[in-house]
Amino acid sequence: MTALPATSRAWHLVARPHGWPAPTDFALRESPVEAPAEGRILVRNLHFSVDPYMRGRMNDVKSYVPPFELDRPMDGGAVGVVVASGAEGFAEGDHVLHGLGWREYADVPARHATKVDPEVAPLSTYLGVLGMPGLTAYAGLFETASFKEGDAVFVSGAAGAVGSQVGQLAKLKGASRVIGSAGSDEKVKWLVEELGFDAAFNYRNGPVKDQLREAAPDGIDVYFDNVGGEHLEAAISSLNVHGRATICGMIAQYNDTEPVPGPRNMALIIGKRLRLQGVLVGDHYGLQPRFVEEVGGWLRSGELKYRETSVEGIENGVDAFLGLLRGDNTGKMIVSLTR
Repeated sequence: MTALPATSRAWHLVARPHGWPAPTDFALRESPVEAPAEGRILVRNLHFSVDPYMRGRMNDVKSYVPPFELDRPMDGGAVGVVVASGAEGFAEGDHVLHGLGWREYADVPARHATKVDPEVAPLSTYLGVLGMPGLTAYAGLFETASFKEGDAVFVSGAAGAVGSQVGQLAKLKGASRVIGSAGSDEKVKWLVEELGFDAAFNYRNGPVKDQLREAAPDGIDVYFDNVGGEHLEAAISSLNVHGRATICGMIAQYNDTEPVPGPRNMALIIGKRLRLQGVLVGDHYGLQPRFVEEVGGWLRSGELKYRETSVEGIENGVDAFLGLLRGDNTGKMIVSLTR
């Protein structure tokens, strides 16, 4: 049996942010490591995920997922290796996906862990392209937005983990045109030259409404919203009759301290008979087998590309999260603990 460390470090939320989170809202603390009890496994985390939805969990409000508790370890998706097992079906050396990230070692109920194979795909991909963000893209496009061949699709936040996959999935399934927005010229170049988007624009370079109209002069049929705000208003203007919008995220307003005005053109929803619908990945886990089979095939063939932004070291976990909120990442933001 592998010798267990005496202690493990974990990030705690120690104050609820008001507006943009500050490093002082978090603390990296040590706690003892003990052998797992019956039905549990001890996992040395190799990678953990930081995601935009985690900002909402830092507020003490009722939502679809409980808020983080103060002075307790935060959690989120993670992959790691089993170093001790008290559960049948799990052995030392197995690699698992689980929900206790933000820490070096995780004492996980075995029923909440899923074995993953590093020979099939790199472990970090189970947090991104083959994980929760990937399934969100898949379900949000094909089920929530009812995508069909020939649709013109606009994706905001298109260089992120979800958005970059949405655009490629639409192309693979026969979209007539795919447009993306991103926050830098470098990201725009990546979307068009490497991921195959038909057009993309830097939303910092001018009004979104004008840039979208230029990129999609014939309008759009589907909008996948990761940003909200000005992007949503622009999309409503460009959506064609019977257009559909998947509302996945609104990162532009997660740190606002005052109520955000809604789009000023919502009356267009009536005449255009638009459908705007939210998506939560937890409603769509029934798609998982089909998703893994189809997306796994595209990954192996090279038809689907992905990028990860990896930050090394648990001590840099909060910096990675704050960077995510600023848009520093291209593709999935991962914190790696592999040293």
